[in-house]
Amino acid sequence: MRTISVLGATGSVGASTLDLVRRNRGEWRVVALTANCNAAELATLAREFEAELAVVGDEACLPELREALAGSGIECAGGPQALVEAAARGADLTVAAIVGCAGLAPVMAAIEQGGTIALANKEALVSAGEVMTAAVARHGATLLPVDSEHNAIFQCLAGNRIEDVRRIILTASGGPFRTWTAAQLETATPSQAVAHPNWDMGAKISVDSATMMNKGLEFIEAHHLFPVGLKRIEIVVHPQSVIHSLVEYRDGSTLAQLGPSDMRVPIASCLAWPQRMETPMAPLDLPKLGTLTFEAPDEMRFPATRLAREAAQAGGAAPAVLNAANEAAVAAFLAGKIGFTRIALTVERTLSRTLPPAPASLEDVLAVDREARVRADELLELA
Repeated sequence: MRTISVLGATGSVGASTLDLVRRNRGEWRVVALTANCNAAELATLAREFEAELAVVGDEACLPELREALAGSGIECAGGPQALVEAAARGADLTVAAIVGCAGLAPVMAAIEQGGTIALANKEALVSAGEVMTAAVARHGATLLPVDSEHNAIFQCLAGNRIEDVRRIILTASGGPFRTWTAAQLETATPSQAVAHPNWDMGAKISVDSATMMNKGLEFIEAHHLFPVGLKRIEIVVHPQSVIHSLVEYRDGSTLAQLGPSDMRVPIASCLAWPQRMETPMAPLDLPKLGTLTFEAPDEMRFPATRLAREAAQAGGAAPAVLNAANEAAVAAFLAGKIGFTRIALTVERTLSRTLPPAPASLEDVLAVDREARVRADELLELA
């Protein structure tokens, strides 16, 4: 029996992970489950899976969690440091699914245990790429990518040499506004932005998909996970979301990974790695799918991918600033404080200011993140 911790257990990735664990209960023992403030659902999951520990990131929600788990014998804790301690408790597999830079410190704590981390938190690797990859090497940890695109690349690289890669091609659905005009984008609402045509995701990542920033963040993440050089990583819009990414080799061969638009497929790849496991997904019906289409991203209407590429090229603190400004702007959009197109504009203006020195530690990354959020908030107040 293997041990598993799920950081972000009540989110979409966490729910998909636990669905697979539920279907294979005899193979897993749950160490820790965490959530931000959904104490009731977290308690229900902790009881169902007989977790050793349940943690809420918002300490104000701890009393509710304690009450819900009273008499269960399950340990409870709350606050950001408790999340770090939960990750540091160690497990054979830690699923890192806390959204945003808030997941960075717990991910680093899990890495320091030298185990296997199934990484669904792209913001952590974007903000702290060099710091995190150095920690992985130092502690002998293993990073398995959960994002469908990076998991697809990981599968397409199996048995091949990274030196033989000519191109890595990240596919993007284009989001709910793919065919909208620039004028229409000015009027886009939060409810429209979170209505993704193919995937069932949380609000923040859904907005990122709508702006194409999600693909920009994945571009930077791919740069750290698969070091082929920025010029060999490309983005192509594929509205059907059937091909999740492709790897082209120097002999002219291109390998693609296909699958349904369900996160349980890449999660299952991580849970069973280096083997395979059964999932409840129906096989692809290729005749029914008919035609798969591709198009180049429009960086005039959706400048986020350009901003991410420029941040990756600049290196240093730029990716962390990009991520922090985007998180601040997306939160403002979801709260109805700014329009949709102000998200990318806020990120661009935050990046245009003098950047701090390149971070060399987790503390440096968090300091860059805090400073960038202050800058972004100042710009948002002028909106």
